[in-house]
Parts: sequence; structure tokens; C-alpha cells
Amino acid sequence: MASADSLAPLEREIVDHVFELLPTSAVDLGLHEYDGRLPDYSVEATDRWAVGADRLLQRLEAVDADGLGPDRKIDRFLLRLLLESPLFDLRRSRDLDRNPMVYIGTASLTSYLAREYAPAPQRVDAIARALGAYPGLLRAGRQRLRGPLPRPFVELCLGMGAGLPTHFAEAEAFAASAGLGPRVAEARAPAEAELARFLRWLRDEELPRASSDVALGAEKFQEFLFVREGIRSPIAEIRTAGAADLARNQARLEAIAREERTTPSALFERLASDHPPAAELLGTARAYVDEARTFVAEKSLVSMPEPARCRVEETPAYGRGLTTASMSSPGPFDGEAADGVYFVTLVDPAWTPAQQEEWLRSMNRSLLKNITVHEVYPGHYLQFLHLRTRDGSLARKVYQSSSFIEGWAHYCEQLVVEAGLGGGRHDAEISELHDALLRDCRLLASIGLHTEGWTVDRATALFQSEAHFERLPAEREAIRGTFDPGYFCYTLGKLAILDVRRRLLASKFGGDLRRFHDAVLGAGCPPIGLLEEIVAGAAR
Repeated sequence: MASADSLAPLEREIVDHVFELLPTSAVDLGLHEYDGRLPDYSVEATDRWAVGADRLLQRLEAVDADGLGPDRKIDRFLLRLLLESPLFDLRRSRDLDRNPMVYIGTASLTSYLAREYAPAPQRVDAIARALGAYPGLLRAGRQRLRGPLPRPFVELCLGMGAGLPTHFAEAEAFAASAGLGPRVAEARAPAEAELARFLRWLRDEELPRASSDVALGAEKFQEFLFVREGIRSPIAEIRTAGAADLARNQARLEAIAREERTTPSALFERLASDHPPAAELLGTARAYVDEARTFVAEKSLVSMPEPARCRVEETPAYGRGLTTASMSSPGPFDGEAADGVYFVTLVDPAWTPAQQEEWLRSMNRSLLKNITVHEVYPGHYLQFLHLRTRDGSLARKVYQSSSFIEGWAHYCEQLVVEAGLGGGRHDAEISELHDALLRDCRLLASIGLHTEGWTVDRATALFQSEAHFERLPAEREAIRGTFDPGYFCYTLGKLAILDVRRRLLASKFGGDLRRFHDAVLGAGCPPIGLLEEIVAGAAR
């Protein structure tokens, strides 16, 4: 019979093997022995990795689940998904053969710049080694990528790549502040030269023959649901749940409009017109971080591990085309480096005045407050503070379910409204509903783009009509769905947490929301299908 102890060596082998392919993910989790390493994406290397993953899966399957305790049975399943998810990317979706953003995105140095987890010379050394490895990674990309490539992937990659030299310059400036500028400058020059060649190749050779074909197809999409989230539910069932949530949120919005004797469009227009000037966007976000933290503490919604420090900064140049705002949280293995960085995307000076105004309207004061709840308190940053402080297995620390992570943050938007954010006015709830409609549309757009033959224009129209987005942000959302089919995770995860709350809050936690939320965050970041089992176990 197997035991928890007998699973531990295999658990370690599997995690180590996963991070051989994904060393930058290990760095993000705070495993800094992987600092400065980039993956080997040559065909030979990834084929070897896949064969090794197959062998580990066979060994994992041979572990007798009946001999494991309840927690370790769950860990065994997490380890399976840790291997099957990248195998899907390599063999089924073929990301390395069709998505140039994989190669560009690997160049992020944010983990080394955002937090003082180690002395500056150690972090500079990691930056220099990563930059030194980057030309080889890009050359592997040119050898592997086989066109015609999807047009949205190429266009977004060109935009991301254009921002990388600025990001590298930020890294050199950091190194210079430690008296080590030449160390980074020496590695930066060949990295930028190879980057320029890569981008020219994409622009001159691949963009003219790019394809509109972005879809995974229904069969692969169903596989994707399992390997990413452990979900076996049919696609149609998930689509029905998303459509029902969209209808509920639309009905509530219409009820508020009737109460205020206006229309939903007028409600959003009122919010959109109240936005900070471009120069005050970061300062407004900083004020909202402090406000959200105070609200969570006063309402006793969830425990607040200490230390808790979150800075607000501008989104790095390479990421501005992809995100409105994002959170860089300390990893569960990051030791004492508890700082989080809340990135907010500012107006691009290259935009037309009309585009700049559109962006600011989409970052109005009420919506920015809702985004801050999602990203910082009690959303992502607080979630990862809990993950850092909880005892748990290696598998629980490493496994990251997007539907759990994003579902929690999206759930928090509704939670704070339920707790009275906004002081009785409807603005906070209108903003929460606005973002809920957005997430509902993401789910429907993901399924439409990848299984129902939708075009980007059709998905854009969905965001405009149902989420009340203006053209620029609506198109950005639609394009995101082409390369990020998993952005269904927000709605799917929120609905799962609400369902577990309905089932367990009274029966297992005596109606105590704080105890319930602490148990949810104590679960790690498991596949959402396992959430009820884990939370119920924590209540015993």
C-alpha cells in the first residue's frame, strides 16, 4: 500500500520536472534557485521533456490511491494535472509551434525588479543571465514556429516586443543603481539585436501570410478544461451557466436603472464620465488600495496576514497591450519578501485624443475601485498572502488553478458590495455588475471563438452590446480570447465559490464569513471541482 511518505519523493520529482520546462514559473513562485534560467524550447529538448513526463505519469498512476489519506489523494490529482497541462500545450494546442508570444513573454524581468527578495547583486546576476539566454530562445522560436501563424498572435507579439527594450532599459537602470550597469548592458545588446531580428521576421515574413484561424476546436477545448481545471462538464453546460449568470446580472442592472429612473447605458455613462485625469491615475489607485484594506479589516471579511505591503506602479511597457491592471504577488516560497506590486496601465501618449479618453473612461473612479478590490484587497494580493502563510504540501504550494485564483478575486467584487461598500449608493454595485458582465462575456467569447466559429468582430460586438464596452476596450477583450481561452475562469470560479458558500456557510461555519473565507484561502489554489471537498474538510 502507498502512503503519504511514499508519494513525497515522486511529488518532488514531478515538481522538479515541471520546472525544467517552466523555470520562470518557479521564479514567480519564489523558487529562486531557478533565477536567471530560461527554458530550452528546441524540439529536441521539449520532446525529451514530454517523454519524461509520460514516465512520471505512469509512475503516478501506479500509486495506490486507496493507501493515501484524503489530502494526499487530492495532491496526487494535482500532480497529474501539473504534468498533463504542459503536455497539452506541447502536443495538442502546439503553442510553441504557433504562438510567438510564448517566446516574447518569457523575457519578463519583473520578478527580479519588483521585490527585494535578495541583495541587488544577486538579482542583477539573474537578470544578466536571463538576458544572455534570450537570443537562443528567440532563435529556437524562429526554427519552431510554422506559419501561417494566427494574425492576432503576430500582431500582439509585435506590440509586446516593441516594449521590451524599454523593459530591458529599466533593468539596466536598476543594475546601474547598484553599480553593476555594465553587467546588464553587456547582455542587453545581443538580446535586443536578436529581438529586432525576430520582430522583423514576424513583420516581414509572417504577418503578410498570417491566418485568421485561432480556434482550438471543441475536442481540444474540452481537453483544455480538464488539464487546466480538472473540469469534465460538457462545454454546453458551461456555456449555459455563463449565459444564465449574464442574464441575472443584466436583470439586476435593469432593476437598479428602474429604481433610479434611467437606463443601464445612462448608469454606465455617469460612471464613465467621472474619471481621474491621466496624471492622477496612479495616485487614485494608491488611495483605493488603502481604502480597500481598511474596509476589509473593519468588516472582518477575511484574516489579514502580516506583513502586508503593496505598491502601485505603472504596467511595464511590454505588458501594456495586454492588461488594464494586474497584480504581481510574492510567491509562496518567497521568504520574507512580502511586497506586492499592483500594476495599472496608463494612457499611451501615442493614442489619439479620442482613444485616450476612451481608456480613461474605462478606468473611471468607480471601476478602478472595483479593480483594486479584485487585484489587491481582498483579492489577489491578500489571497497570496494566505498561500504564503499556510502549511501545506509541495503540490498545494505549486499548483495554481486560474479558476480558483481569478474566481476568488471576482467573488470579492460581489462580496464587498454585499458588505456595504459604497455606503448605500448604487455606484459600487453598478461597477461590480459592469465587471461581472465583462467576465460573463469572456466566458461566452472563449467558447464562441474556440468552438463555435466566432470571429474577433463578433466577439467585439458581444462586449460592446452586453458588457457596455466602447470599441477600443471591447476589441482588446475579444483579441485576448484568441490566445487566452482560459479567461472563462473568472465567472466559472466565482460561481463555484458562491455554490460552496451556499452549501457550507451555515452548516459547517455557523454563518461566520471570516471563518469560511479563511478556509477557502487555506485550500491553496486547487481545481474548483475539488473546492467543496477541501473546504468541508477544513471545517471538521
